Amino acid sequence: MDQEEQEPVQSGFFIKNPVLQLPEFRSFLSIRFGLLFTLNMQVTIIFYWIYHLTRDKLSLGFVGLAEVIPAVGFSLLAGHFVDLNEKRKMLLFCIIGYIFLGSSLFTLTTPLSLEHLGMQTTLYLIYFFVFIGGIIRSFMGPSVFSLFGLVVSDRKLFPNGTSWSSMAAQTGGVLGPLAAGLMIALDGVILGMFTVVVIQILLLIPILHIKSKPILKKEKEPILQSLSQGIKFVVKTPALLGAQMLDMFSVLFGGAVALLPVYQVEILHVDEVGFGLLRSAPGIGALATLALLAFLPLKTNPGKKLFVAVTGFALSIIVFGLSTNFLLSFFMLLLSGMFDAVSVVVRSTILQLVTPDEMRGRVAAVNTMFVSSSNELGDFESGVMAHWLGTVRAVVMGGCLTLGVVAVTFFSAPQLRNFTFEDEDKKKA
Repeated sequence: MDQEEQEPVQSGFFIKNPVLQLPEFRSFLSIRFGLLFTLNMQVTIIFYWIYHLTRDKLSLGFVGLAEVIPAVGFSLLAGHFVDLNEKRKMLLFCIIGYIFLGSSLFTLTTPLSLEHLGMQTTLYLIYFFVFIGGIIRSFMGPSVFSLFGLVVSDRKLFPNGTSWSSMAAQTGGVLGPLAAGLMIALDGVILGMFTVVVIQILLLIPILHIKSKPILKKEKEPILQSLSQGIKFVVKTPALLGAQMLDMFSVLFGGAVALLPVYQVEILHVDEVGFGLLRSAPGIGALATLALLAFLPLKTNPGKKLFVAVTGFALSIIVFGLSTNFLLSFFMLLLSGMFDAVSVVVRSTILQLVTPDEMRGRVAAVNTMFVSSSNELGDFESGVMAHWLGTVRAVVMGGCLTLGVVAVTFFSAPQLRNFTFEDEDKKKA
C-alpha cells in the first residue's frame, strides 16, 4: 500500500510524528515490539530453566551457541528467499514458526513431559528448539528490514521511522526479561512459556492488518550468484561497509556487559539488585535516547554523529572498567546505552537509504551476520581477555581498541564521515 493510500490520523501527536500517521507502520511497530518482547522473555526463561535443570554453567553457554550457528549460517540463504517472496508473507511465516516453537517449549515445561522424557532428553530438545529458533531468526531479520522499506514508502521518513522501530525493539528487549522474571516468580517457567505463546498468537492481528506488498526482485538468477550479491553490495558501498565494521568491532571489543557478574562480586561488591540495575542501565539509556530521537530525528551530519557516538561509547566503557564506585559505573553504562542507541539509529538509517529495494533481504542478511557475530563473539572475547589480562584490564583494553577502530575508520572511510541523508535522497531521486 502506498503512503498516500493509508488513512492519516490527524492529531497533535501524530502531526509531529508523520510516520505514525501510517496505520501499517503502527501495526509494524506492534509486531516489532511483540517479537522482541517474547523472544527476550523466552530466552531469559530458557537460561533459568537450563541452569535449574543442570546446575552447570557450561550448559548455559551452549544456548547462545545453538542459536548463533544457524542465525549466521542460514542468513545468506534467508536473504535470497526473502527477496524472491512477498515480505509480509515471510514475516507471517516467521511468526507462525515462533508460535509452534513456543508451543513445543511450553509442552516441555510441563511436569508430565519431564517425567516421561527425563532431564537429559529434555535438555537436548531445548537445544534443538533453540537451534530451530536460530533458523527462524535468520529469516526474521531480513523480512522485518524489507517490510519496513515498503511500509514506510516516503524516504524522508526513514530516520524518524528507524528511531521508532529501534525504540519498539529496545523496549521489548528491556521489558521481556523483566516480565520473564515476574512470571518465574509467580509460577515458574510454565506460566512464562505459556504467556510467550499467547502473545505471539496475538501478533497475528497486526500482521494481518498489513496488506501484501509487491515483489521487487523479478529476475531469478543462479542461487550462488544471488547469495553473493548482498556481500558484494556491502563491500562496494563504502559508507555502509564502514558503518557495519564500526558497529561490529565496537560491540566486539566493548562488550563489558558480559563481565558484569564479575564486577558485581569482585569489584563493586553489590547484591543481586545492584547487578540487576547495572544490567538494565544500557537498556534504560538506549530507551531514553531512542524516545528523544523519535521526536527529534537526526537530520544533519549523521556520519560525523556516528563517529562521535561510537567514541562516546568507547570512553564510557573505559571509565566503567576503571570505576570502583557503583553510581559512577551505573552512569557510565547508562551513557554507553545512550551512545549505542545513536549509533544503531544512524547505521540502520544508512542501511535503509543505500539499499536497493530489490536487494533488501540479502543486504539485511549480511547485516544479521555482522550483528549476530559481534554480539556472540563479543561475549566470548570479553571472557578470554578477562582470563588472560584480568577483568579491569580486559574492559579498558576493549574500550581502547574501540577508539582505535574509530580512528582507523574515520580516516579510511571518508564516504561514511561525510555521509548525509540529503545527498543519498538526491541519488535515489
